[in-house]
Amino acid sequence: MELFSGEFFSALLAIIVIDLVLAGDNAIVIGLAARNLPKEQQKKAIIWGTAGAIILRIIATLAVVWLLDLPGLHLIGGILLVWIAYKLLVDDDEHDIKAEGSFSAAVRTIIIADALMGLDNVLAVAGAAHGSFLLVVLGLIVSVPIMVWGSTLFIKLIDRFPIIVTIGAAILAWTATKMIVEEPFIHEYFENEWIKYGFEFLVVAAVIFIGIKMKKTKAQSIKEEQEAS
Repeated sequence: MELFSGEFFSALLAIIVIDLVLAGDNAIVIGLAARNLPKEQQKKAIIWGTAGAIILRIIATLAVVWLLDLPGLHLIGGILLVWIAYKLLVDDDEHDIKAEGSFSAAVRTIIIADALMGLDNVLAVAGAAHGSFLLVVLGLIVSVPIMVWGSTLFIKLIDRFPIIVTIGAAILAWTATKMIVEEPFIHEYFENEWIKYGFEFLVVAAVIFIGIKMKKTKAQSIKEEQEAS
């Protein structure tokens, strides 16, 4: 990928949107883990915990970028990303994170929780970066202020404009299709541009349609259970 080309900036934009959509939960975890600390220690715990989490995430993402060169992993990664995009639309995650009373425990909780929850972000960013380590680092740098300072604002924006999540899921699904069509094993089947772009459109459309439909069904089921009780 040529540096600062149209393809470079479109990939960077995709990474930023992915970070915005997927970093929201991580930001909540950070806030929950530090909420019992004294006010003067909360900011330090968040900064140190986030710094540790970002270092681990950079290492993990660069490792995934390298691993994606192995045969078959583009296909596997693409399929996993399709599932992540679908789950993003359907799931309403609830977080059960223990609020720690000591500085070191809060930092440790932030790092561990982010590492466990950040797997989807790592895979998505690695896929969108198309093998560019620079894009990986830039994308993760963007995620730092989002996780530290932007959580409350972004959660409010999502509540007000749910379309943001749908757009994020569409970009994730599109990133997944890019990974799949680039898989050497099956790349020859997508040499025709009509087939390639048709496949990408169908996957994105299917994820959005099925995801929204399942979310409505799930919400209706919950509503009926509440009314019955």
